[in-house]
Amino acid sequence: MDADRLAMIGALVQQQNQNLLRLQQAVDRKRRERRRRDRVVWVRQWILRRPEHGLYEKLMVELRNEDPRAFQHFMRMPPAMFDELVQRLTPRLTKQDTNYRASLEPGLKVAITLRHLASGKTYRNMQYAWRVPHNTISVVVREVVEAIIEEYTDELLFCPTTEQGWRDLADQWYQRWNFPHTVGAIDGKHVACKAPRNSGSEFYNYKDFHSVILFAMVDADYKFTYIDVSGNGSSSDAQIYNESDLHRVLDQNSIHGFPQPDPLPNDNQDVPYLSYHRG
Repeated sequence: MDADRLAMIGALVQQQNQNLLRLQQAVDRKRRERRRRDRVVWVRQWILRRPEHGLYEKLMVELRNEDPRAFQHFMRMPPAMFDELVQRLTPRLTKQDTNYRASLEPGLKVAITLRHLASGKTYRNMQYAWRVPHNTISVVVREVVEAIIEEYTDELLFCPTTEQGWRDLADQWYQRWNFPHTVGAIDGKHVACKAPRNSGSEFYNYKDFHSVILFAMVDADYKFTYIDVSGNGSSSDAQIYNESDLHRVLDQNSIHGFPQPDPLPNDNQDVPYLSYHRG
């Protein structure tokens, strides 16, 4: 009798859970339908007035014509460099207009992305001054960053593969910074991010925010020769370096063309080449 009663109670509980699930699904469906009905304006009027009041259409034009130094501070590059960047990225960023709205011009996309990277402001914060919806900005930033990577990687991010190439890097460091036998400077940079789901404190750093770590090596002119963005914010500099491909190939002495130890200037004792860490 007790077993039958327990089975009956279990069946009733299961039926109740199913009823609650169906009720929740119906409520969610009604809520979505209500949101669709309420959305009678596809583009808000203040966004449509971007040509008259947007930062790109007004302020940046004024800065370009009246104060190029202020333009450089705002965009982190002079007008000529900005124009070159837009010109080279335009084929990758140009989209066709639709029946609902005109596509954003490439220059606006580049300006929004550069300002986001320079200021770190959120998309919701930026949408009002630029008069571009925050969800559109989130797509634009990713699109422009990917276009920059595709356009410039082979030209600007390279690592020597010959002994002479490495020695040229070392000569640049010695001539410009008086660091002999140095082929690069390495350091890490915390890049703020949203905490990935179920990551706990894995990406929470000592500066009290969530981040991924950009670990990089640069030459004497601050140009990247190696980049690794696989580290999580809780990792230390030593841990990031020890887990990097750079450490592996240096430890195994398997870098193509890496020079063998030789004497420092005005000395006769062999010294290995190294990377300088900014402490």
